[in-house]
Amino acid sequence: MKTLVEAIRYFSDPQVCIDTVASMRWEDGEPVCPKCMEKNVLWLANQKRWKCRAKGCAKQFSVKVNTIFEDSPIGLDKWLIAMWLIGNCKNGVSSYEVARDLGITQKSAWFMLHRIRVAMKEKTTILTLGGNRGTVEVDETFIGGKSKNKHLGKRNSDADAAKKTVVMGMLDRNTRQIRAKVIPNVKRETLQTEILKNVGFNSHVYTDGHFGYDNLNNFKNFTHKTVNHMNEYVNGKVHTQGIENFWACLKRSLAGTYVAVEPFHMDAYVDEQVFRFNTRKTHSDETRLAKVLPQVAGKRLTY
Repeated sequence: MKTLVEAIRYFSDPQVCIDTVASMRWEDGEPVCPKCMEKNVLWLANQKRWKCRAKGCAKQFSVKVNTIFEDSPIGLDKWLIAMWLIGNCKNGVSSYEVARDLGITQKSAWFMLHRIRVAMKEKTTILTLGGNRGTVEVDETFIGGKSKNKHLGKRNSDADAAKKTVVMGMLDRNTRQIRAKVIPNVKRETLQTEILKNVGFNSHVYTDGHFGYDNLNNFKNFTHKTVNHMNEYVNGKVHTQGIENFWACLKRSLAGTYVAVEPFHMDAYVDEQVFRFNTRKTHSDETRLAKVLPQVAGKRLTY
């Protein structure tokens, strides 16, 4: 499948959808009973589900159980197309657009997209960025209303900044992989704790001149260099242009597609953009879907 049209045709068969999800979420595509973890199961063709043959269990379950699809009356054909859209639309896709395309309500489309964002979140890993003289760009950004659209008395005030959501990001220049998350503030302890948690030993760390990055040279044998954005944006190899590129992609999707995002949902939208950014060079439209599907299991969103 190379196009959306081909994907729609391919997933029009309900059995193909079931087989696709089963092959991705279970090892070798062999279904496992979610209650007793028994592999000896019977396929019930009429019900489109399996029945566990283990003594004392006999539980019936579908491919949706224990995934982001669980308890959803919407068919897998629509779920998979929604995953294709959000994974491959560079600037994201609105719930209103998904609702029109799939023939469902906007509320259902909004909930579907949030469930998919949970699956798109990168798995927790012990691997660190940089390391062994690798280079990592680190920066933070404030997401909220633009100062030019506010009254003069509220522009660039402390109260105005306090209302904005802070997102911190780190880009590994060698792998071109990024990590980003919402943080509570830009204090030195907060910023440096995240850096120590994600950046490997003996790395080159490039930041702007924010005081929160002071004294990084004292940790993990970092080589820390800064660029003063009041005077210049690039000083040889020292710059944060790569992470700034990610901020541009994130803010373009938030302002142009989603328009208004509540702070308590911001992490989900950041995870969505991180997924697309990290797969932009290494994956095709089809393989992005194949990357998300194995991550649907064991994740639920119930609000």
